Amino acid sequence: MTEVVSSANPGLSQPLLAKRTSKRWMISALITTAIVALPVFSVLYLALFPDENIWPHLMETTLPRYLTTTIKLMIGVGILTLIIGLSTAWAVTMCEFPGRKFFEWALLLPFAVPAYVIAYVYTSLLDYAGPVQRALREWFGWQSAADYWFPEIRSLEGAVLMIGLVLYPYVYLLGRAAFMEQSPSLFAVSRSLGHSAISTFFRVVLPIARPAIAVGLSLVLMETLNDFGTVDFFAVQTLTLGLFDTWMNLGNLGGAAQIATTMLMFVVILVTLERYSRRRQQQFAARDNRDPIHRFTMSFPRQMICLAVCAVPLIFGFIIPGATLGYYAWEYFDESWNPNFIRNTFNSLFLSGTAALTTLLIGVTLAYSRRLHNTRGMQVLMRLSSLGYAMPGAVLAVGVIIPLAGFDNWFDGLMRDYFGFSTGLLLSGTAFALVFAYTVRFLAVSAGSVESALQKITPSMDMASRSLGHTPGKTLVKVHLPMLRGTLVTAALVVFVDCMKELPATLILRPFNYETLATYVYQFASDEKLYHSALPSLIIVLAGIIPIILMSRSISNSRTMT
Repeated sequence: MTEVVSSANPGLSQPLLAKRTSKRWMISALITTAIVALPVFSVLYLALFPDENIWPHLMETTLPRYLTTTIKLMIGVGILTLIIGLSTAWAVTMCEFPGRKFFEWALLLPFAVPAYVIAYVYTSLLDYAGPVQRALREWFGWQSAADYWFPEIRSLEGAVLMIGLVLYPYVYLLGRAAFMEQSPSLFAVSRSLGHSAISTFFRVVLPIARPAIAVGLSLVLMETLNDFGTVDFFAVQTLTLGLFDTWMNLGNLGGAAQIATTMLMFVVILVTLERYSRRRQQQFAARDNRDPIHRFTMSFPRQMICLAVCAVPLIFGFIIPGATLGYYAWEYFDESWNPNFIRNTFNSLFLSGTAALTTLLIGVTLAYSRRLHNTRGMQVLMRLSSLGYAMPGAVLAVGVIIPLAGFDNWFDGLMRDYFGFSTGLLLSGTAFALVFAYTVRFLAVSAGSVESALQKITPSMDMASRSLGHTPGKTLVKVHLPMLRGTLVTAALVVFVDCMKELPATLILRPFNYETLATYVYQFASDEKLYHSALPSLIIVLAGIIPIILMSRSISNSRTMT
C-alpha cells in the first residue's frame, strides 16, 4: 500500500511538512531557479529593448533565408532520424536475427560522436581531394570534376545526413524503451487476427509508443537547432549561424538577442506540438507488461534485412568516422600530441567535471526540495530550472553574457569611483561564464534524473528517519544519497560528456586564448587541417561511450526478453 501511495504522490504528507520541514530548502530552490532562469529573461529583455534595433533590417534581408533554411534542415533531420530510429528500435526489440544483442547497445554509439566531428571526417573523405574521389578518378580515368558527377557533401542535404546519423539514437533509445514496455498480449491478439509483424507495428505498436517517440523527435529537432559546427563548416545559413554573424561580425548584441528570441520561439513551438500531439492520450500499464516478450521468428532473407537495417547507420554513424579518426590520430600522433593539446584536454576535463558536479549539487537540491514541498509552486520552479536544456547553446551564450557583463561593468565602475582602480572582467570572459552556461544548459539532465529516482523511494523512509530525530538534510545525506548513488554517477557522466561536446556556447563565452577540445577541433577544421583535429576529436568520442553503455544496460535490464 505504501508503494502505491509513493508513486501517486512522491512528496511527503502535508502534516509532516507543516510541522517538521524547514523552509530553507524551498528558499534555496527559489534562489537557484531564479539564477538559472536569468539567461532566458535576459535574452527576452534585450530583444525587446536593444541598443540598436535592427529587426526591420533583418526581416528585409537575412532573416527569411535563415528561417527557411532552418526549417528545411529540421524537417530533413526529423524524417531521417524517425526512419532510422524506429526501424532499428523495432528490429532489435521484436525481431530475432544474427548480431541482435550486439546492435542493442552498439546502435547508441553514434550518439558519442558530435555532429561537427562527423562532418569534418566525411568532408575529408568525400571532398574532391579526398581518397574516395581520388580513387574514382584513378579507376575510371577521369581528369577533372567536369568529367563526372559526385554529390556535394558541403550542402544542406549533407548537413541533414551528418546531423541525422548522430541524432537518431534519441528516437531509437526512447522508441526501444516504449516498445519494451508494451504488453505481449497486444502482439498475440494482433497476430491472431492475421496481422503480420509490419502490420502489427503500424496498427498497434506505433500508436501506443507515439508519446515517447514525440519526445525523442523533439529532442532531435532542438539539437538540430542548436548545431553550429556542422552548419558553419558546410556554409548552411541557419538561425544559429545568423546569430553568430550578427554578434561576432556585425557587433550587434541586440540583433543577436532578437535572432535568439526567434530560436526560442522554435523551441516553444516544438514543446507545444509535442504536448499537443498526446493531449488526449492516457496510458496505463497492463498486468503483463513485465512478462517476457517473444520475438518474431523470421526467414533468413528477412533476418538479413534486419541485419542491414541495423548495420548501415552504425557503419556510417560510428565505425567509418571512428576508424578514420583512429587512423589519422595514429599517423599524426607526434604532431598532435603537444603542449597545446594537453592544456586544452585539461581545460575540457576541468570545465566538464566542474559543471557536472555543480549540476549534480543543484539538481539534488531542487529535486529534494520538490520532494519536501510537493506543491504547485515547486512544480513551476522545477520547470523553470529546466528551461536551459531547451535553449540552443548560442542563445544561452547571449543570455549568460548579458547579466554577467552587466555585473562586471557595474562593479568595475563602483571600484573606479570609490577606490580608483579597475577590477576588469570578474565573471564574463572567464571560466566561470562557461561553467555557469554549462550548468544552466544541462541542469535538467541531473535534476530530472534525481527527481525520477527519488519518486521511487517510499515516503516511509523519510518518516522513519525524521522520527529518529534527523533533519531533512541528514535524511538526504544518510538515507537518500546512498540509495541514489547509481543515478548520481550516471547523471554526472551524461552531463560531463555533454559539456565535452558543447561547441556554440563555448566558442562565444570562452576566455581569451582559452581553448577546449571542442573549440580546438573547430579551429583546426576551420583552417582545413582536418588530420590534426583527429586526436582531440577521438578523445571527445571515447569520453561519450561510457554513459552510452550504461544507458543501454539500464534499458536491457528493465525487461525480460525471449
